[in-house]
Amino acid sequence: NRLLPDQLADYLARWPGEAAVVGAFVELLGDDQDPFLRERLAGHFTSGAWLVSADGLRILMTHHRKLGRWLQLGGHADGERDMAQVALKEAQEESGLHGLTVDGDAIFDLDRHWIPERKEVPGHWHYDVRYVIRAGTDEQFVVSEESLELAWRPISELVDDADESMARMAMKWLQGR
Repeated sequence: NRLLPDQLADYLARWPGEAAVVGAFVELLGDDQDPFLRERLAGHFTSGAWLVSADGLRILMTHHRKLGRWLQLGGHADGERDMAQVALKEAQEESGLHGLTVDGDAIFDLDRHWIPERKEVPGHWHYDVRYVIRAGTDEQFVVSEESLELAWRPISELVDDADESMARMAMKWLQGR
């Protein structure tokens, strides 16, 4: 597996219009305080799973319990530096699906977003590194405690999603990445 700096360079070559976002991720990667730990409240890496059905037409979304929004699956790196493996692990844990695979090692999307204060955790930035995760033939998911609900949604419907990053990922997917 290629290291994150190489994956970021490849992503920038594919998406030069996202140079500012890539720059923020590269800057975080070079920080002295470990950006792979959630305790780094100035911002830290998370990994997202664009969990695509075997036919490539739908993604599995979570109605996120803490955020109260429909999103892609994913979670914190918690010290792990192989972000594709983080995406795969989170997809497995949050969906209960078996036979999931990482679709290559290229970053599918990058998104830096603010997480509001919640109880004892102050507001902070998530630097979300997103990968395509492929489902096998088994699509019978199990809702974990992190979700209110899970649902397979047609990717074509997400192009007009109110969440700008969901719409951007749907467009990337439909345009062949």
